[in-house]
Amino acid sequence: MEFKKRGIMWRKLRSWQVLLWWHHFFLLWSTIDGQTRYSIPEELKHGSVVGNLAKDLNLVVSELYRRKLRITSEAGKQYFSVDLGKGELVVTDRIDREDLCGQRPSCLLPLELVIDDPLQLHRVEIEIQDTNDNSPSFLNKEKVVKIAELVNPGARFPLESAHDPDVGTNSVRSYLISKNDNFKLTVKTHKDGRKIPELVLEKPLDREKQPVHNLILTAVDGGDPVRSGTSDITVIVLDNNDNAPQFERQVYEANVSEKATPGTEILHVKATDADEGLNGEIEYFFAEQTINLIFLLFDIDKSTGAVVVKGNLDHETTSLHRFDITAKDKGNPEMDGHCSVEIKILDVNDNIPEIIVMSLKTPVPEDSAIGTVIALISAKDPDAGDNGKVTLTISPKFPFNLNPSLSNHYSLVTNGPLDREKNDQYTVKITATDSGKPPLTSEKTILVALLDVNDNPPVFSQPSYSIYVKENNPPGKILCSVLATDHDTDENMKVSYSILDSKVQDVSVSSYVYINSDNGSIYSMHSYDYEKLKVFQIQVQAKDQGSPPLSSNATVHVFILDQNDNAPAVIYPSSAALGSLSHQRMPRSAKAGHLVTKVTAVDADSGHNAWISYRLAEATDASLFTVNLYTGEVRTKRAASEQDDSSQRLLIEIKDDGEPVQSATVTVSILLEDGLHEPILDLRQKVAEPSKKTGRITLYLILSLASVSVLSLVTFLILAVKCIRNSRSSGSCCMRRSDCDDYKNPNRNLQIQLNTDGPIKYVEVLGGDMLSQSQSFRSCMSPMSEYSDFTLIKPSSTTDFKEVISVLDASLPDSTWTFESQQVSRK
Repeated sequence: MEFKKRGIMWRKLRSWQVLLWWHHFFLLWSTIDGQTRYSIPEELKHGSVVGNLAKDLNLVVSELYRRKLRITSEAGKQYFSVDLGKGELVVTDRIDREDLCGQRPSCLLPLELVIDDPLQLHRVEIEIQDTNDNSPSFLNKEKVVKIAELVNPGARFPLESAHDPDVGTNSVRSYLISKNDNFKLTVKTHKDGRKIPELVLEKPLDREKQPVHNLILTAVDGGDPVRSGTSDITVIVLDNNDNAPQFERQVYEANVSEKATPGTEILHVKATDADEGLNGEIEYFFAEQTINLIFLLFDIDKSTGAVVVKGNLDHETTSLHRFDITAKDKGNPEMDGHCSVEIKILDVNDNIPEIIVMSLKTPVPEDSAIGTVIALISAKDPDAGDNGKVTLTISPKFPFNLNPSLSNHYSLVTNGPLDREKNDQYTVKITATDSGKPPLTSEKTILVALLDVNDNPPVFSQPSYSIYVKENNPPGKILCSVLATDHDTDENMKVSYSILDSKVQDVSVSSYVYINSDNGSIYSMHSYDYEKLKVFQIQVQAKDQGSPPLSSNATVHVFILDQNDNAPAVIYPSSAALGSLSHQRMPRSAKAGHLVTKVTAVDADSGHNAWISYRLAEATDASLFTVNLYTGEVRTKRAASEQDDSSQRLLIEIKDDGEPVQSATVTVSILLEDGLHEPILDLRQKVAEPSKKTGRITLYLILSLASVSVLSLVTFLILAVKCIRNSRSSGSCCMRRSDCDDYKNPNRNLQIQLNTDGPIKYVEVLGGDMLSQSQSFRSCMSPMSEYSDFTLIKPSSTTDFKEVISVLDASLPDSTWTFESQQVSRK
């Protein structure tokens, strides 16, 4: 009782020191191998500051919130948080070192600080220092020790050890026994550091004097303030049986696999007793202070002392089991002996490694540089030794790599180019393998999505398009649609169409066509005319809406298809110069086949639409004349007679071959005269005779060249009149003088050039001075004509001008005339 009073007074004297210590504890931190460690006492108040992480980790306090700093703990429970405004690590929950670490001498609570954008991982260790917040306690508050009265002084009787959850100096330091005359207390230190109290007999016992001794065993720890616990020891003095069983060893040690099945024998304990009979028969039992876990895991054969497996062993839960075994004899009173057993549980690779994704940044831009951190990953295996060493791997077919950082921590980074158009996401399979034998593996799948970047321009379905449009098309009609596709997504794949500015016949192409910017449909802006524009091209641009935008071009060729929208135009004989009728003369002496005149027409259309045919629609005497279907030559069908009217009127219809058919008419008035002498006609008839062929033509050419100088003046007059008559036809007349009717200037070079659209490919007449005797006259014959269209004309006076015109019209048919005159200086 005195001891209790002294302990209470001593605790009161030290209580003020405890309060002062709680208010003046300091925090120690250090960085070991790249890790930051803080030391704090357990049971800190909520809100207590552990340390300034921002300062210790060189972080900017203002960026902590944006970078999303967070804490993960392997303990499964969050005891700390970070004040993002100050960067301080503060306590958020009660920390009980005994719950966290039990009896381990060192208690470290690992924390992982994950910071996003960019991803960073810091490992912080919190060392939990023990405080003397637990008193020593005995499993049994009362202990009965039976001692024979014949036991000699010096005999030892083990007592129950006190348990103190605290560690170090705060654990049990010493034992005290209440004052008595027969016993003293000694403390035996086990090799693992445990202190076992033993009751030692100092003086012999005399049952007759005192059969029962009541003692108080006190366990005292080394904390500040000191804490203690007590147990009542009752010593019963027994008579006779004076030898207690003795074990061969005080401590038995054995190893057993955690996979050992129930019934597996672990070891044998053996004790001997010098007594005989029942006093020497021994039975084995678990000591009274044995915890319930030992009863669940192990069993002992009370007859043989064999310790066997009873339950399921787990190295990861408890790797070492310690308990005591008591050997009792059957004497009266019974005697017992004690020994300790240590069973080490051997680890077996029975835990599959676990993969933990601590942070994942997805989607990832497809243009991310090599080495970009995507995820922070850790691995955990509760097995020991090599069985707990874990290696993470991924398939090499993925453009990613795992880089180790801290222990069992990896960062998933890119190690190759990414292309969303080929793979919009990756299913990355991570494999964890431990180093056990055989090794165990586990897998975890991470889905990494890719964020599109505008790296693909729109692509047209074809590089060029051809459009065929009929002329006279209605404005606003859709011509065609172009299509461009973009392999990107969202805004990067939205395509708009436009027409690049260019010129068509010196006019912006936008006045010809219009394009719908959304769907690529091209519309005509107005009606097209094949005779003015046959083909043109436009450049269409497709542009996406990415940033920056990408584009591509395609060429569209627009071909105008001819329609039969032009009627044949008569270019000879022209009615503009000589009135509404074309007047021709013919001698009555003309025979059958005589060429009266030739009708020439052209059609501004092309192809079949421009094929022209001639037909005699009406005639004063249809039996006298005929018109060639293809050449338009008007010839006599028979010889003229005196009975034929002197004035003949022919209506000739000209048709094209289009659909629908277009036509035109021309009226030819023919005057039959007696005694009209026409050397040219005679010459043409001679030329036309099939038997003379080309040799006769050569003869006439020689004769015509002899008289060419005489014909110069007449030729210029005829060409001037012809230019006036054809000014409204498809040909052109360009005379570089002030008046096209002025033929008074004798100094000019004259050129006649025929359009290639007509049957005659080319006619050129070159003339010098009208008074000059040297001239050049060149003619290319029509392939449709069976006679030479070259005619020599006699010099004639101006009074015979109309006759000269008629002769020239008859001699040069089936042509499109174009006159060009060039003014030259007088030599």
